[in-house]
Amino acid sequence: MMTKSALLAFAAFAAATGALAGNVQIQVLDRDGKPVPDAVVVVYPPVGAGTAPTLMAPSPVIEQEKMRFVPAVTVVVPGTTVRFTNQDRWDHHVRGNSATPVASAAPGASGFELRLAGKADGKPANFADAKLDAAGVVLLGCHLHGSMRGHIFVTDSAWTLKTDDNGIARFASVPEGAAQVRVWHAEQLVDLPRKAVQVLATPVLDTVQLSVVPRVRRAPPPSSAPGGPMGSYSQAQPPGQHTH
Repeated sequence: MMTKSALLAFAAFAAATGALAGNVQIQVLDRDGKPVPDAVVVVYPPVGAGTAPTLMAPSPVIEQEKMRFVPAVTVVVPGTTVRFTNQDRWDHHVRGNSATPVASAAPGASGFELRLAGKADGKPANFADAKLDAAGVVLLGCHLHGSMRGHIFVTDSAWTLKTDDNGIARFASVPEGAAQVRVWHAEQLVDLPRKAVQVLATPVLDTVQLSVVPRVRRAPPPSSAPGGPMGSYSQAQPPGQHTH
């Protein structure tokens, strides 16, 4: 039996370390019950519970490659600077829009636009940076290539991950107590309600089902033409001339 002094010591340790923690595993399924990769899962643990984890890259890079944004979905925290690089031989724009002012390349802006010249053979890719200031979802596009789409999810909780190929997001050491789970997907146009979960010392396994069946991302188009699939509007810049 634990002595009174041992109990007090354990209580003090729990208070200092954010109490106990458990593992949370959320699987996202589509309307037909199939796993959904690249869904964003956000866990909101009890207020003031423990130290926030470091689950997101501090300096993320989004490539424009073969007429795609890679990765298609990027998760960041507010205040993160995202770097865009153009790996294609033809020019691209980067356009970031949102229904709320969540991103800016300059203070006070509600969105951003960047221009990136094509990559010259044997030269470094051109790049440009944009700072994401507040929580929300940013839709990425390109003026020249309307099929290009991507998203940046600027999260309001450090406990945020994308699902893997099996539709699963795994969180370790989530503080125990009443928590909420939010799931976001680019094709789920109506936000799903948050789901209440009780985090315990034993693993928490739960599922969230979308009301849609996300489309399979198309294969990249051929890139044999000198100007790219839809041509280009300028020659590649010399290395070192990075558009901001």
